[in-house]
Amino acid sequence: MKIDALVASKEKTATLNGFTHGEIGDDHLSTGLETPMKSEAFALSDSEKKERIAQLFHEIMDVMGLDLTDDSLKGTPERVAKMYIDEIFSGLNPENKPKVALFDNKYQYNQMLVEKNITFYSNCEHHFVPIIGKAHVAYISSGKVIGLSKLNRIVQYYAKRPQVQERLTNQIAEDLKQILGTNDVAVIIDAKHLCVSSRGIKDDTSATVTSFYGGAFSSPTKITELLNYINQ
Repeated sequence: MKIDALVASKEKTATLNGFTHGEIGDDHLSTGLETPMKSEAFALSDSEKKERIAQLFHEIMDVMGLDLTDDSLKGTPERVAKMYIDEIFSGLNPENKPKVALFDNKYQYNQMLVEKNITFYSNCEHHFVPIIGKAHVAYISSGKVIGLSKLNRIVQYYAKRPQVQERLTNQIAEDLKQILGTNDVAVIIDAKHLCVSSRGIKDDTSATVTSFYGGAFSSPTKITELLNYINQ
């Protein structure tokens, strides 16, 4: 292939909707509601994935010039692999999705229920550095209610994967709509992105807020009521 054609080909594959891959990362653009996954994502077992990640991370550390014979570093590749699969990216595996039981709304409580200040830790999918924030979740029962701790677990499940905040917000909301059988769901996320505060622009004071208002929560009155609860 001629040099000019090769350069043109690389430029074409390095863009999406006119944005370069670097710009997509720095501007935190999302490509869809679903987390991008390969069709063969679960061909390897968790133990096989951890073994492979440890090998690859060992190579990364070696390339950076770290002494992997040092007592402090020799176990790091295995620790990182275990952390990735069992902890911070465990939400990639659907087997880890929390089991949810619904109960009849015997109290006939027909107003909004708000679970606020749900702390979560996620990771930016563009740079693999932490997103630290709080989620506020609300719903109005359509006849069924969910255990309060399950709201926290659903937030944590979707947070424990490489994420974009907009996608995280919508994934939580869409899952709750399906589980609860109602469109009357609201999700607000207020988070700090370390890819903004620790690199790039290095702005340590800004935060990002995203929201989803479904069904009855599309009403300005309900939004105001919800925000009043959250800000109390």
